[in-house]
Amino acid sequence: MVPTYAAFLEICCNTKNLHKLQQLHSQTIKLGISYNDFIRAKLISSYAACAQMANAHLIFSFTNRKSTFLYNTLIKGFASSKEFHLSLASFHQMLLNRKLIDRNTLPAVLKSVASLSALRLGRQIHNFILVNGLSYDLAHCNALITMYSKCGDLFSARNVFDKMLEKNIISWSAMMGGYGMHGNFDEVLRLFDRMLDSGVLPDGATFTTVLTACSHGGRIEEGKECFDLMVKRFRLRPSIEHYTCIVDMLGRAGRVEEAKGIVERMEKEPDQALLRALLKTSRNRTKFVIT
Repeated sequence: MVPTYAAFLEICCNTKNLHKLQQLHSQTIKLGISYNDFIRAKLISSYAACAQMANAHLIFSFTNRKSTFLYNTLIKGFASSKEFHLSLASFHQMLLNRKLIDRNTLPAVLKSVASLSALRLGRQIHNFILVNGLSYDLAHCNALITMYSKCGDLFSARNVFDKMLEKNIISWSAMMGGYGMHGNFDEVLRLFDRMLDSGVLPDGATFTTVLTACSHGGRIEEGKECFDLMVKRFRLRPSIEHYTCIVDMLGRAGRVEEAKGIVERMEKEPDQALLRALLKTSRNRTKFVIT
């Protein structure tokens, strides 16, 4: 009975089906198996996957055998729900209880550190990663780049990036995002060219980063070339976010008619963010005319 319900709960976890999860939870209580440690572990991970962290933490608090897996589940769940203080509190409790830290623990911790700009803690975790031989692990390096970038230490972020033996699309996008965040738009474009030369294929998120850099850096022609590259070479369908970047970029340069033309040719219905960008474009044109 326990393996069967554990399998059902695993399906709920993978599909994030909260309604079915609640039904199964109720059934495990009626059958008297909700106290089983294996079932509790599945319930915690399933509620965390469904962003129901209050329920996940409540069940965790009643669990006798609090494994590394369960702590990792809470840390990641709180981080995904943007409850970063609770994520770090769970990590602190994990350390106090002398639980083993594995490869799945620290990337989620670093996400919370980055969001709270807790640079000192981030550096301590980086030292732990170095001491424990995880400095070339892809997930840890990507998390470190994001953490250092969000905390304003681009030198350390680039140092991690340059020392990586392997880089994936997340690595490149994280480093480009860091430079874009701090206004170094030239370096964003240089890294984008280097990424293409290295053979790594960009995704939609990468193009959002580059288009945003072109918009804020006044790189109109580079931005238009990037948009064409996305559509024609890499066969990616532009999202509303991409269109918003292009409209914002043209608006900053006062090219209203061009921005309107792009919106009119869109296959998607514009959302509020895009319409606000278009309205801003019109206002910018007025400024140019007055000037």
